[in-house]
Amino acid sequence: MPNTYSQIYLQFVFAVKGRENLIKEDFREELQKYISGIIGNKKHHLISIYANPDHIHIFLSLKDLSSSISQLVKEIKVSSTNFINEKKFLDTPFYWQEGYGCFSYSKSQRDSVVNYIQNQKQHHAKKSFREEYIEFLTKFEVNFDEKYVFEFYDNPG
Repeated sequence: MPNTYSQIYLQFVFAVKGRENLIKEDFREELQKYISGIIGNKKHHLISIYANPDHIHIFLSLKDLSSSISQLVKEIKVSSTNFINEKKFLDTPFYWQEGYGCFSYSKSQRDSVVNYIQNQKQHHAKKSFREEYIEFLTKFEVNFDEKYVFEFYDNPG
């Protein structure tokens, strides 16, 4: 639609099914480039991405508001699942867990979010994904029930 402008910064976080460490270093960058292509084809702008072995962070600027956020995440998850499986990067089928986190930021926070995402390896040397994700939900004041948060096998409760 003409004369419609937006600048919405969103970070998506979602996990590998079963929280298994299936995203290997030898195909991590290729996966990130593939997801970047999906985002670009949808007329959005990828700002930062990092695929950890068991989860991914995607930070983008939402440009085209004609489709929903859930449609975008579904497209990323379905297409990247098919990409990983068709390329036979793994000996077993790959899937993402159901659900995702979506967190919004202002322009002034952009650099700190990029820095955070690009330093995931160092960050997770000190903090588990479960701790990180619960922190996000708490910081953004998201009401949640732990039984509906990602399957966290490192937590017996």
